[in-house]
Amino acid sequence: MEIILGILIIVMAIVLIVAVLFQSGKEKGLSSSITGGADNFGGKSKKAKLDAQLNTITTVLSIAFAVLSVVLYILLQA
Repeated sequence: MEIILGILIIVMAIVLIVAVLFQSGKEKGLSSSITGGADNFGGKSKKAKLDAQLNTITTVLSIAFAVLSVVLYILLQA
């Protein structure tokens, strides 16, 4: 049981890292002024939708990761 939970935590950690890395930054500094009109028409709404989905995935995975970590800790103490 502990091995299965350990493997699940490792997989969730990797997916959580990937989800965080794929999220776009909140600041709109020099890089957005260089790209200029790259986000036109439907580009902004698609990007906002993807960011919202990644935000939801990150939240759910981080809560599940914390819960599984506590459960694994309790199992290993018994």
